[in-house]
Amino acid sequence: MPKKHRNRGRKKGLRSEGDDENCNDAVDVDVDVLSENYTVAESLCSTLMDESLAESFSEFEEESNNIEEWAGSEEATLTTNRHNKLIESLSLASSMATERRGNKREHNLLNLFKAITQYATGDNGCVTVSSRLDDVIIPACTTGLRGGVASPSEQYAACRVLEATSILTASEEFSESIYDPLVKVIKATGRAPQVRGAALRALSIAHFICDSDFFNTETVLDLCECVFAPRYRGEDVATSLRATALDCWALLSTTAHDEYVAGDETITGSGRGRGLIILSLLNDCLNHDNPMLRCAAGETLSLIHEARLNLGIDNSVGGNASERRFARGSWEGSDEEVIMDEVKQRIAELSVESGHHMGKKLKKEQRALFREYMATIVEDESPSEIVSLRGGQLTLNTWREIIQLKFIRHCLQGGFQIQLMTNKTLQMVFGVDGSVLNANRNMSQLEKRLTLSKTSDSAKAIDLERAKRRKSKIAASMKILYD
Repeated sequence: MPKKHRNRGRKKGLRSEGDDENCNDAVDVDVDVLSENYTVAESLCSTLMDESLAESFSEFEEESNNIEEWAGSEEATLTTNRHNKLIESLSLASSMATERRGNKREHNLLNLFKAITQYATGDNGCVTVSSRLDDVIIPACTTGLRGGVASPSEQYAACRVLEATSILTASEEFSESIYDPLVKVIKATGRAPQVRGAALRALSIAHFICDSDFFNTETVLDLCECVFAPRYRGEDVATSLRATALDCWALLSTTAHDEYVAGDETITGSGRGRGLIILSLLNDCLNHDNPMLRCAAGETLSLIHEARLNLGIDNSVGGNASERRFARGSWEGSDEEVIMDEVKQRIAELSVESGHHMGKKLKKEQRALFREYMATIVEDESPSEIVSLRGGQLTLNTWREIIQLKFIRHCLQGGFQIQLMTNKTLQMVFGVDGSVLNANRNMSQLEKRLTLSKTSDSAKAIDLERAKRRKSKIAASMKILYD
């Protein structure tokens, strides 16, 4: 009788007791097979193991949600086509609860994610998605979250679908219905860190968008603080999961008052802020080897410091901003003064860090980020980020807004701009007018080439002006050198 291969019968996404020599527990746990920057598009690539999925993948890659093409085409036709594709994807997902093939379930989840983020636009799309929550979306995602049956990539895709759905439904009932399944995934230390992180992100955005009771949000904040600690439930926490938990904590903290985040007894009317309790842990994260965790800690510290500054603003105090510096939420004299001095010094070091322990691109990105953090934490300056849209620009000048933008952009991926222009919930979050965002909707292709392209007259004028300034600076520097 031929000898049976030792790998035969082993389920994908699982490992047995013999796979790890250091494993003492005879239980099956999910293998960490996902990269730290794992995305839905990367997950789709992993499902192309059979020819039946090749056509759908080609369609996914070719259609990139080009906003300008959408603007120059007939709006009514495109709206109808998007709605039809949404209905088709929801119909395919309705059979997922009985589908036995894991790669087929994963493929349907990825198509559903694309449909929700890119095709479910406007009031009609939100109503359609909301009407299919109980019979299609939630059962499909619950099936994809089954540990020991679904692969890590399928579980990840299910979490991302729930995350995107929260933005469209804005329903408190939906937030309550997905709470228990997601918390179960987050607390399962045997699952892949990327899956647990995706579940935590889905839970956080659901409470950020849907939940009107901050008491429930506090429960999720407690969970975030447990997960971004170095150890959780007797095991070390992966650095990628700790960074994700910090991002989620920062997002949910943007819904709280400044006193809740950074208040203390030295500020009249403030209690012990939640951000002050974790300052020492955030300081430790700045000294960690993982750049993702360092950046997450720096962004969270910027949010806490901004809340501290807001608490100290007193318009009744005379003088200019520099004379009122110690009336603007200073850390001086507080219990956290020593820790914040260490934080400022470390952030200043990271903003100019060099060496061969990191790649050139990674060092450049880290220095750029920590220069922004340093401007707020060390120099008390407000941040600024500009989002270019068809109808103009959206300018964000607080860390609260920037953190919300970053989180929602990560959630929606390629569907961010189309959702921002058509989704009233997002427009309410960022305080923008939908009619202004869609102001240039009826521009023809010729008009866009003449006004928006790199070869337009306005672009050429800007380029000439830039070249003129550059020449004048070079001439001035040369004159100084020879003088």
